[in-house]
Amino acid sequence: MLSIESDDGVLQRLANTAERLSYSADWHPTQLGDSEMRIARDGRWYHQGDLIARTALVRLFSRLLRREGDQYFLVTPVEKLTIEVEDAPFVSVEVKAQEEAGQQVLYVTTNLGDIVPVSAEHPLQVEIDPDTQEPSPYVSIGNNLAVLLQRSDFYWLVNAAQERIVDGRKVLGVCSKGEFYPLGAL
Repeated sequence: MLSIESDDGVLQRLANTAERLSYSADWHPTQLGDSEMRIARDGRWYHQGDLIARTALVRLFSRLLRREGDQYFLVTPVEKLTIEVEDAPFVSVEVKAQEEAGQQVLYVTTNLGDIVPVSAEHPLQVEIDPDTQEPSPYVSIGNNLAVLLQRSDFYWLVNAAQERIVDGRKVLGVCSKGEFYPLGAL
């Protein structure tokens, strides 16, 4: 059974998230280089092999993150630096359901404190590794960037899922903002 949570601060946190994630996509600096930074699959950021422990610094860098094709960059008005991203640049720390206007809305909180509503603008999709058949669930946060849902959050969704027939196949999925998001075939 889904736990529906009411949180008056959710709207303010959503506004803060939108403001934090916005930056000028029109920056096209001519100085190019390598940041010598890496974002591990668990969401931790490293510089020259050392963990960046200050969350405020990671948040600052995350505002500069851009993805072009399969390559990630930190972009400022002056320079564009490559950054290695092992999977997705953000990971979930929590998924919650809330009822709004008579429909369920799923909210994903990232490792940097941003809250993203699963919606047509921020869809949930599950990719299956062809070798291991292991699912990797992601929520788009826009600008070709995504949040990897940690295993416990994916299991929470599976526990809350419902069966439906999609394209003639029985699937398990969840609803958010009136949209159905398949988690996998049954």
